[in-house]
Amino acid sequence: MNPMSWTPDDATMNLIRHTAIQNAIEYEGKASPGSVIGRIMGMNADLRPHGKTISPMIAKAVAEANNLAGIQGIEHLRGILENEAPHLLEERQKKERRVGLPELPNAEKGKVVLRFAPNPNGPLSFGHARGIVINGSYAEKFDGELILRFDDTDTSVKPPLIEAYQQIPKEAEWLLGFAPHRIVIASDRMEHYYEHAEKMLSNDFGYVCTCSAESFRELRVSKTECPCRTQDGDFNMKLWGKMLDGTFKPGDAVVRVKTGMELKNPALRDWPALRMQDTETNPHPRKEIGSKYRVWPLLDFQSAVEDHLQGVTHIIRGKDLMDSTRKQTLLYKHFGWDYPETMYWGRVKVHEWGGFSTSQMRRDIEAGLFEGWGDPRLPTISALKNRGITSEALRQFWIELGVTQKDISVPLATLYSHNTKQIDDEAPRISFIRNPVKLQIRGEHQNSVTTSVHPNHESMGIRTFDVSNHTVLIEKEDSNKPKLRLKEFADFDLDGNSAKFISKSRSDKRPIVHWISESDSHQAKLIYPENGEIITIDGVLENHNYKSGTMVQIERIGYGILIDNSTIMFTHD
Repeated sequence: MNPMSWTPDDATMNLIRHTAIQNAIEYEGKASPGSVIGRIMGMNADLRPHGKTISPMIAKAVAEANNLAGIQGIEHLRGILENEAPHLLEERQKKERRVGLPELPNAEKGKVVLRFAPNPNGPLSFGHARGIVINGSYAEKFDGELILRFDDTDTSVKPPLIEAYQQIPKEAEWLLGFAPHRIVIASDRMEHYYEHAEKMLSNDFGYVCTCSAESFRELRVSKTECPCRTQDGDFNMKLWGKMLDGTFKPGDAVVRVKTGMELKNPALRDWPALRMQDTETNPHPRKEIGSKYRVWPLLDFQSAVEDHLQGVTHIIRGKDLMDSTRKQTLLYKHFGWDYPETMYWGRVKVHEWGGFSTSQMRRDIEAGLFEGWGDPRLPTISALKNRGITSEALRQFWIELGVTQKDISVPLATLYSHNTKQIDDEAPRISFIRNPVKLQIRGEHQNSVTTSVHPNHESMGIRTFDVSNHTVLIEKEDSNKPKLRLKEFADFDLDGNSAKFISKSRSDKRPIVHWISESDSHQAKLIYPENGEIITIDGVLENHNYKSGTMVQIERIGYGILIDNSTIMFTHD
């Protein structure tokens, strides 16, 4: 909103042009602004602070490259790079083209089952959208199923938020365009986890460990078998009973999976599957569960059992969960099950955001730092939706990034470019004048000015401005220009707050500025989040009859969503 005084040099302009041409070659004349932005910003950290300035330049360069490809062909573009930037052409020739999501291994039409399994300790964030979009897209492609599973078995560290059980399915459906095919709540299925725990104990591939956490940690580091490991099935079942009836207290005992203390990765050595929780002090927030259970499965065990019971065929998740896969694979071998196909993605860092932990956001909201999960300063799905980001843009953003284990750093401009494609065609144009200055216009000008609601769609109607009272409003920064053209009105020469009519038709190359007639405007404000604050810009807004929630293009500023008749939430350039 407040770009720094910065102008790209010739090298940067050439980089933009050449990268746009490179992308147009790769995608056969259908270059994507988002791809070009991501590549330029990813390779040139010094340009990231100037994303708002560069983004429209990139969009223009992409449009020109695509147009040139359509008129003169891809080979013409290739010739440009051969002459001006051959290294980009060579680089792209070496790189295998990636279009959309990679193939799903061993996938059969109609038999694919995937899952997205959030902890409902809050509604969905921007990061959650990746899991929903990618898993949902594969499910749709293969006529399969997407399971939404609430992994809600932690009542102390990350306790569930009761409203999230209703909000998450709605947000998932909004993101996908269809509802998840099944919803599973882990806390409803405790008997299944108990059943499989008892199979482990009675079949001697699990045991109840009564060692202290510190003692077992020492055993694990030294690769020494726990003395509890030699207990027979009957004894383990007796100890299990003491966990269930409350004889044991939290911290007294855990159920472990026998894997081997000699394994190279310490995290895999006899890992814990179930533990006790103090649900008297920290009851489950679902009233039907509350303090009903003392023993709860840990996530790796609960998730593994559930994936099997639900028939999950493919697991797609972050590479930070590779150890979970290794643990669960060992458990699957014990039960004689086949582990699902797995794919992983790396971390995605958004330049403008730091980390966005759901737990931290929840604490900040409860502390009054934010006004709920839809606060525009937060990277939540509800906040992004409130700011005018479409579900289609979010889907395209994540699909374009694909499934790669490489860590990626991207600017928000990449998401914004996708959003522009979705909203521009239907966004009516509207004028908002910041720091307005009155101009008294003189001369033989017309008494009204008409312009289109949308430059590409006559059917959307016209905007009419009454200038019969000879008073218009322009932005203060424009009032210093001695000569200017009021957009789609006329050329004027300025003398202080007086403007002399020169010509209805364009008479020279004087700058074009937007404006509003005083009689067709009202007081309004433009708001936007920046550095953890809500910034307000006062001004005047063109009179309109649009409903709250309408996306508009604010002339000279960018896109926004109408909060009410006099408030616009800025979305992006």
